[in-house]
Amino acid sequence: MKSLLSALLLSAVLAAGGVRAHAASLKSGVYESDPAHTNILWSVTHHGASNYIGRFNGIKATLNLDRENPRNSSVIAEIQVASIDTNYPLADKDFDAEVAGNAILNAASYPVIMFKSTAVELGPENTAKVRGTLTMHGKTKEIALDTKLNAMINPHPITKGPVIGFSAKARLKRSDFGINFGQGSIGDDVPITIEIEFVGN
Repeated sequence: MKSLLSALLLSAVLAAGGVRAHAASLKSGVYESDPAHTNILWSVTHHGASNYIGRFNGIKATLNLDRENPRNSSVIAEIQVASIDTNYPLADKDFDAEVAGNAILNAASYPVIMFKSTAVELGPENTAKVRGTLTMHGKTKEIALDTKLNAMINPHPITKGPVIGFSAKARLKRSDFGINFGQGSIGDDVPITIEIEFVGN
């Protein structure tokens, strides 16, 4: 009964701070992204006919969770530019290499995209606006991630350890980062969708 009351009390405290515990309590500390359950998708309009969708495969993120005051939590993420995956189905060219090449993302000169949070603004129903800086293609700009906490699980039924899952969306202009290839036929606005799970010890 004591442990049950403690769990309920913790759930109430986290919910009041915009974070709801879906299972047993998680501790403050460092959590690392799970590569098998981490996805970053991007899209650009293609001649106004469709939205071309791609992703990155090389992603590493670290969450420093402050359980008692979620506003003090922070996240750092690194994306390997050369890990871009355009899902191009034809054999006529290496489209991944083309997009990662000098004309567009220039992975050779700018191999890493980095996000560093600077503030967490809590919202209703387990949402938050996570503000930070995004460094890409040699330029650093401020960006905001509209984030939703999906679950805090401890223990996870498969890993048997603590797991925290988030969904997030953002939007940027590639021209802000000096990526101007195909302007006019390829969209400047780039919506970003993030699905990520963090695991702890």
